[in-house]
Amino acid sequence: MDELSDVLASVGPRLRELRRQRSVTLANLAETTGISESTLSRLESGGRRPNLELLLPLARAYGVPLDELVGAPHTGDPRVHLRPVRRHGMTYVPLSRRAGGMQAHKLVIPARSGDVDPDLKVHEGYEWLYVLNGRLRLLLGDQDLVLKPGEVAEFDTHVPHWLGAAGAEPVELLVLFGQQGERAHLRARST
Repeated sequence: MDELSDVLASVGPRLRELRRQRSVTLANLAETTGISESTLSRLESGGRRPNLELLLPLARAYGVPLDELVGAPHTGDPRVHLRPVRRHGMTYVPLSRRAGGMQAHKLVIPARSGDVDPDLKVHEGYEWLYVLNGRLRLLLGDQDLVLKPGEVAEFDTHVPHWLGAAGAEPVELLVLFGQQGERAHLRARST
């Protein structure tokens, strides 16, 4: 096989793994991208050759750079090129490039305008939050918490949760998200 064939053959398994890591069904992905379930299935199994028309909406849906989907060779440039993604009214700025494993994002949640009806979610994973600016309202199970700058929370995402601004100003936070079982640990030592 030549190099191009090798790269194209690796796209399907990479897409399947990314979808499974995110706990997304083919039906949900089809709805998000506008690509039929059968086409998505054939892409993942290698029965359909990937092209830009199919890969661009998938990269957008997963919030990853296109080169990550196709396994482009590493250029040696250590910089992460920040490409914000808007979801559910919030802005996510990826701070890491790895598909799977621990993900790092800066999250900006706009100021609350009027009454908000929180929609608590559950999913696979474990999350760690650090508030940079503003005040974060965190609903976690039956707890209703407000975190200020410098405060940290970590929780299993199987617990119903919701994040929002706690006031009339936006909130900015760092978020580390990993698959279940991975934990963020801080170790402090005195000098």
